[in-house]
Amino acid sequence: MIKGLWGKKIGMTQVFVGDKVVPVTAIDVANWVVTNIRTKERDGYSAIQVGCIKKRHSDKTFTQDWLKKTKEYFTVLREIRLDENPQDVIVGQSADFYTELNEGDKVDVSGKTIGRGFAGVVKRHGFGGPPASHGSTMGNKPGSIGFFTSQGKVIKGKKMPGHMGDKKRMIRNLPVIKIEEDAKLVLVKGAVPGKTGSLLYIRKV
Repeated sequence: MIKGLWGKKIGMTQVFVGDKVVPVTAIDVANWVVTNIRTKERDGYSAIQVGCIKKRHSDKTFTQDWLKKTKEYFTVLREIRLDENPQDVIVGQSADFYTELNEGDKVDVSGKTIGRGFAGVVKRHGFGGPPASHGSTMGNKPGSIGFFTSQGKVIKGKKMPGHMGDKKRMIRNLPVIKIEEDAKLVLVKGAVPGKTGSLLYIRKV
């Protein structure tokens, strides 16, 4: 059984479930095709390789020649790990694995968080900062970084300015609120990592 699929984040919206408004993230799972099959005997592990077709080729029929020029026809290639060798899956078929999901199922969604560049401690770690009055000249500096500074050392794990975001993160146990089969959209409750258009991996719990 295939418990994972790849998609692209569209953004957040809200839908009505009964008489309640639920915030959801819309994930586009269309235009994915099986491009290769990994087996334990040949590759040492079991997986299905899928590729996302570029928009200008989305209305064309897949041919084996596409596999010789993957950069021309696919935006990305990704794998879905399996416990056993896949059955009834062939290269070239549409990767509509969202059909394995049902409304109400719990999923784990992983992706890369939005990159924020180099950030200070106030933005990166939520420091309160110095007083805003009484003539403070500290600015947004982090303040003391420990008693090892006289030895030229910094305590391991100290919260300091640095690169913020652009890290792989996973949100667990998000309920599937709705599946739009015509538009090939999966709506999951709440927020997920990444910006609009970023890749997301959805794994059924």
